[in-house]
Amino acid sequence: MSNDTHAPEVKGADISEAFGEFMSAFEAFREANDERIAQIETRFGEDVVTAEKVDRIGKALDEQKRAMDQLLLRKARPALGREAGGRVASEHKEAFEAYVRRGDERGLQAVDVKAMSYGSGPDGGYLVPEETETEIGKRLANLSPIRSIASVRQVSTAVLKKPFAVSGPASGWVAETASRPQTNTSTLSELSFPAMEIYAMPAATASLLEDSAVDLDQWIASEVEAAFAEQEGTAFVTGNGTNKPKGFLDYTAVADGSWSWGNLGYVATGVDGALPASNPSDKLIDLIYSLRAGYRQNASFVMNRKVQASIRKLKDADGNYLWQPPAGPGARAMLMGFPLVEAEDMPDAATDSLSIAFGDFGRGYLVVDRTGVRVLRDPYSAKPYVLFYTTKRVGGGVQDFNAIKLMKFGE
Repeated sequence: MSNDTHAPEVKGADISEAFGEFMSAFEAFREANDERIAQIETRFGEDVVTAEKVDRIGKALDEQKRAMDQLLLRKARPALGREAGGRVASEHKEAFEAYVRRGDERGLQAVDVKAMSYGSGPDGGYLVPEETETEIGKRLANLSPIRSIASVRQVSTAVLKKPFAVSGPASGWVAETASRPQTNTSTLSELSFPAMEIYAMPAATASLLEDSAVDLDQWIASEVEAAFAEQEGTAFVTGNGTNKPKGFLDYTAVADGSWSWGNLGYVATGVDGALPASNPSDKLIDLIYSLRAGYRQNASFVMNRKVQASIRKLKDADGNYLWQPPAGPGARAMLMGFPLVEAEDMPDAATDSLSIAFGDFGRGYLVVDRTGVRVLRDPYSAKPYVLFYTTKRVGGGVQDFNAIKLMKFGE
């Protein structure tokens, strides 16, 4: 069970203070890195002590950003206690609470019969109330980095099939009174996005279940959010499509000059496991402009913390840092004018690694959520605890291969 069930309220002052500390750390980082660069430019070279200082402050900067994000997430969570005066609960919510607290299935069975629902006990649990499902979806959007920038579609079937035109219809200019020749028909193909099952199993004590002040469906949402987000985050990046979504790095990557539909194009750094020592920003510019103009306006960089730490030290030809801190609490850091999304499942920089992605993920990557989150109450397997086997179905994959480009750390 989560330790923050009765966590103190997070106030705006706490977040402002955390953001102020983050910006102070960035200023210290910038000063130390400027000193390191000045030493490199002299004939004596980089001082080891200064380099270690830059790395140390950089790690502290990452930790403070993570702490600020946690404060923002905690502030977004609803209180687990009931509202004063109490809103009238929906029939489904009341029945679900009776099931969770006491194992009383009668109310949920009645709701299922009225709705002609397929979410009954024999199918492996009961559907959570709509409010709880919505809350889980909102929290996953905050926690799961790729979900936060991808397109998300809810479906009621096991597989979403999406047609796309391989070649569009013929078109051309014609005079006002001239005859219109018949155009060629489009060549259509189909992308398939199956929804796979993801699960979590939070445990509750008898005292928690007996505490009438605790809103149990909100408790379930808070317990499963981290487990679902961690599994999703990995699958959306590196998943192989077998019993999980297909991550965008699992598709075939080809040099951008040889790109074709069904593959993702990459731009090579020309150096094994690193950006070039001279004018490294040029390679990032090449990556940005490998994307068509229509996709660039909503594009984001995606990389992990270690790659971001190395890029944070870089400057452009005018001496300006390529990486800029967030404009405020809850905002994203910027890299060369584009938002930067930190996804820990992206690979570290290594020979031939695809460690940076850039693209319009809203058009490029599709997350498919099958409607319905189910909970099965199990009071027997881990006495004296009660387990709640919670499942949802999620799929994902690339839907537009024009919209995402990669950087290969190699030749």
